[in-house]
Amino acid sequence: MEREVLLDVKDLDVTFGERKKRYEAVKKVNFKIYKGETFGLVGESGSGKTTIGRAIMRIIPSSGGEVIYKGEKINGRITGELDRKVMGEIQMIFQDPQASLNERAKVDYIISEGLMNIEKGIGEKERKKRVDQALLDVGLLPEFASRFPHEFSGGQRQRIGIARALIMNPEFIIADEPISALDVSVRAQVLNLLADMQKKRGITYLFIAHDLSVMRFITDRIAVIRKGEIVEMAETEELITHAIHPYTRALLSAIPMPDPRHEREKKLLVYDASMHHYETDPPSWREVRPEHYVLANSSEYEAYKKRYR
Repeated sequence: MEREVLLDVKDLDVTFGERKKRYEAVKKVNFKIYKGETFGLVGESGSGKTTIGRAIMRIIPSSGGEVIYKGEKINGRITGELDRKVMGEIQMIFQDPQASLNERAKVDYIISEGLMNIEKGIGEKERKKRVDQALLDVGLLPEFASRFPHEFSGGQRQRIGIARALIMNPEFIIADEPISALDVSVRAQVLNLLADMQKKRGITYLFIAHDLSVMRFITDRIAVIRKGEIVEMAETEELITHAIHPYTRALLSAIPMPDPRHEREKKLLVYDASMHHYETDPPSWREVRPEHYVLANSSEYEAYKKRYR
């Protein structure tokens, strides 16, 4: 059965600066996200994964390519009607809950600000009811609405950020490293909360992170990005158990192991970009295993096929 494509990113480019100061942060990125799934985007710091999320949200402008949401292009110039639709249906959970919440505003206003902008005629009673329900959905008490963000712990602030997104009843949420700033004891709570909301509301996620061990348990498919280019993409378990690209293998080798003996004996792989010879044989997107794609040139593709098929 063919799955419904909710978001289709085609040849997305994001460039900062001009002329000598020009920097290409995202280079011809392509991927599709299906309705109801959790799609993971993983890579080291500075790889461009957050930039992709912000470009989809139109927080930063794209330099080229297309972002297609429900069959309509949403990057570049769009109509006011489509703009309001996108703002209501696509929400973002930011990495740092301390920085993304207005410290001078009460939680009640923070959570309902987007709602008041989209549903301008909403009554005070209905608004308050929706805020209370959003707080309950994320495991917080309605009384917390009268407090300021600095009165909460890091985990509670992140839950407020999630409530701010959920109150809009979005179909698609971009979660930008939502647990990286949290204590280990709180991370599982936030991940379980996101999973529960997906089951109840059928939300689709783009989950951005740098930790493949976390990605394994929450995503359906993973794309690995390095320096603005996606180098490998496959279903989560397929990618973890049959990683092909040397960069992906290096990321997997860096995951800490809970067994001290195995941790001492494991071999840490170091990725060296000079191992590729792309001057005469440039790379392209190739399917090495079923639904398992890798950025490789023709010689690498033949070697990967022999080794991993």
